[in-house]
Amino acid sequence: MKFTDYSIAYDIKDNLEKLGFRRPTDIQFKSIPPIMRGEDVLAIAQTGTGKTAAFAIPIIHQIHERKKVSRTDKVRCIVMVPTHELALQLKEVFDAISNGMRIKTLCIFGGVEQQPQIDALYNGADIVIATPGRMFDLVSQGFLKLDKIDYLILDEADHMLDLGFIKDIQDMLRFLPKHRQTLFFSATINEKIKKLAYSLVTNPIRIQISPKDPVAKNIQHAVAYIEMDDKRFFLESIIKEHPENKILIFVRTKVRAERVAKAMERANIKTLTMHSDKEHEERLKVMDAFKKGMVKILIATDINARGIDIPNVDYVINYDLPEQAENYVHRVGRTGRGDKKGQAVSFCSTEEIPVLKEIETYLDKPIHVLEIDKELYSATLEFYGNDNIVKEDLKALMLQAEKDEALYKKKKKKK
Repeated sequence: MKFTDYSIAYDIKDNLEKLGFRRPTDIQFKSIPPIMRGEDVLAIAQTGTGKTAAFAIPIIHQIHERKKVSRTDKVRCIVMVPTHELALQLKEVFDAISNGMRIKTLCIFGGVEQQPQIDALYNGADIVIATPGRMFDLVSQGFLKLDKIDYLILDEADHMLDLGFIKDIQDMLRFLPKHRQTLFFSATINEKIKKLAYSLVTNPIRIQISPKDPVAKNIQHAVAYIEMDDKRFFLESIIKEHPENKILIFVRTKVRAERVAKAMERANIKTLTMHSDKEHEERLKVMDAFKKGMVKILIATDINARGIDIPNVDYVINYDLPEQAENYVHRVGRTGRGDKKGQAVSFCSTEEIPVLKEIETYLDKPIHVLEIDKELYSATLEFYGNDNIVKEDLKALMLQAEKDEALYKKKKKKK
């Protein structure tokens, strides 16, 4: 089946054609018809399966049809997402699919001044994509009205629960109309998520896209046993061996991100970092530079592990293994998206072996091990480690020489 076969607005079909979307993915094929029929949907699907378009296409179509009858600019759809990076990405998708149509999509999130968002709400919006914190702030202040909502969508719901938004989501129910269509999309399902989902939906159509291997087939993933203090040398080796590749590196903490960036800087490798300490504008600049390939190396915490669609990432490197096993799938899912091939390599130190076992249990199979014999391991440390030491020693000597020369000139001038 092709998108041209669906009973959706011509403009949507035209936009999908321009975007290169001709046939629906599994989650789109199974989700679009029941959403178009007005049914509640509970969908579980792995990252990179096309979940956003699965709900964006039918919602845009339905709002478009309603606007033919009523030209109101009241908010008709709320899409809740865990992070503002994902909110911005979803807005791009909604804008692309509704290009040229009379549908306004607004993005609201924290970390920035709220007045421009309030002004945008005042000017009217059909679809609001929001992070929970800022959304509840604007609802409690009376700037965002939810009483006319026709569609409630929770995307990456499992991650919103991980971030502690479950009470906020439950409290939100009193602001929403009883009769609405609710779409609940999540990468994973457990008892807590199931309980929340069934408190929001009514007689939902349950859709689960769960392949035996949660890692996409077009991603080759492997693990290498590398001790913690040696990881930076092997990372430098991979980067320098693949100078034209776009590489996304995951670390556990923001402090680690900056330390790894400094280590790469000493090796004359330009990198960007992404973590929660960065202001909104800086995050936008970093993501824009990495997406466009102006800088090919991005070092990130798990803030970028979920839902973010970064085009043409050739390698994902787990410099540190994730604390939660399921985040491994989200991380490696940043490469090999759509029909692209991807490579994912994890560095595992001795102390991380229990974490690796948890990940393999979650995947229900072992991860292929990249064997590094002692000779190659030692040679890598010697080549990159000593090279770095020499560079640092030379740099220190040059700085000291400059200071000595300046001091000598100063003394000579006094004489």
